[in-house]
Formats: sequence, structure tokens, C-alpha cells
Amino acid sequence: MAGKNLDPSSSPRALLGAELRVARERAGFSQAELGEPLFVSGSFVGQLEAGTRRMHLDFARQIDDILGTGGFFARNCGAAAKSKYPDHFAAAAEAEAQAAAIREYAPLLIPGLLQKEAYARAVFRAYQPTAPEATLNELVDARLARAAVLSDPTTPLLWCVLGEAALRCEVGGPAVMAEALRHIASLMRSHRIIVQVLPFSAGAHAAMLGSLKLMSFDDAPPLAYIQGNGTGQLFDDPATVTRHTLTYDLVTANALSLSDSLALIESVAEGYEHDAHT
Repeated sequence: MAGKNLDPSSSPRALLGAELRVARERAGFSQAELGEPLFVSGSFVGQLEAGTRRMHLDFARQIDDILGTGGFFARNCGAAAKSKYPDHFAAAAEAEAQAAAIREYAPLLIPGLLQKEAYARAVFRAYQPTAPEATLNELVDARLARAAVLSDPTTPLLWCVLGEAALRCEVGGPAVMAEALRHIASLMRSHRIIVQVLPFSAGAHAAMLGSLKLMSFDDAPPLAYIQGNGTGQLFDDPATVTRHTLTYDLVTANALSLSDSLALIESVAEGYEHDAHT
């Protein structure tokens, strides 16, 4: 293995993870035993092997030293680390693509997986008002590509709680908002996604400090992702993920029912359509 490089065109992260599992087992290490000198958990090693976590160069070099793989992982982690997403979101986006279930609370914006092109373009233009159009096109294309995970009729399970502000904030104008909300309503009516709305009337709630994304996997431990303005952090510590899961559960308990949420989304969309026509 030490003399062979991975083909970057064939899921390099998954291939690198598979090679890590083979090398670890060949050396007689458990995931926890390999994680100890790396100062990470065994579950983190499991996520590297499953391809849900990116292997950074410093980890790759240490793994080569520990497992005696002759620089294989250091040579190949560059191909596995390439991403079309910003650094603070890349690991979360790539984990999202492999998740069996995604649960997300979005207080102010329609989540990226549910955005339409015009909405996404308006968001990115607001973030980067002087960016060239070509830059915006790349960002929009990357965001829309994420939605491809919903092309499967059942997997992943997507359950979103939208803050009412995400419906009321007029991103891109009435026509753009009408299209965005009708898209969500259509996915709800076709039973592809679950969406609840957390109304303004709910008052104080458990997730007032910001957005939250939970991801679970068939072959790896769950993750929690917290995102801010240009920042993001992915958590795999079981206690932290459990705490964020409770936060999400409390938010859903305060949100409208599925039928009331759909009715509100369609009502707000109708209002935008009326505004667009007048």
C-alpha cells in the first residue's frame, strides 16, 4: 500500500478511509487505540474510516508514523481534502452527503438543501456584494449540487425546523420568496421532507443562539454542526451531540404541527405571489 497513490477521481475520501481501516487492523490497533496518540476519540477515527471526516495533513503524517505506512496517508490526504465548500463548512457538507438522517434548525434562512437558485444567488450576493458574477455562479452551483441528496425518494431523512423569520425575511424579493416557499411546500406535500415552523409566538426557546444541524449515519457515530457568520464547528463528542439533540427536540416541541406549518408556509407564499403581481 505504501507505494500506491489513490485515484482522486474515485471518491478519494472514501478510499482513504478504507485504506486507513485496513492499515489499522493490519497493525493490530482498535479505533480507540489509534485515536489515543492522535488525541482524538475512537469515534473520530471511525468517521475518518467511514469518509465522514476529512483527514488533515498533520493527522496523516502521525498516522503514517504510528502505522508504518511509509508516507501513504500524507501523500494522499491532499486529494481527499479538496472541497468546493468554504473551509469552515467543508467537513459538514461532505458528511451531510453521506448522512442517513439530517435534522436542522434554521432560524433566519431557508436551509441550503432546500434553496432554489434565485434564493441562493440573493443570499450569496448579500454576503459578497462586490464579487464577480463568475464567483457567485460557482457558489450557487455548489449549493444547488448539495440538494442532489434529495433526489433519492427516501434517503436521507430530512427534518427541518424553520424559524418564522426565515419565511418573513424577503430574500431576493416577493417572487423569489414565493418560489422558495412553494418548493418547500411541494416537497412536504410529496412526503419527501418533514418541516415545522417555529413561530414568533413561541417566544424564548432552547436554540435562540443560532442554527443547528444534526447528522446520523448507518456506519458512523452521529455529528452535530453549529454555524455562525463565516465560522462553523463539527462535534462528534457523544455528550456534546446528546446535548444538541436535546436542544433540537425542545425546538420541535415548541414548533407548529406539520399541518399548521404547511398551512403557514403556503399562506406566506400566497402573500408573496400577490405582492409580486402587484
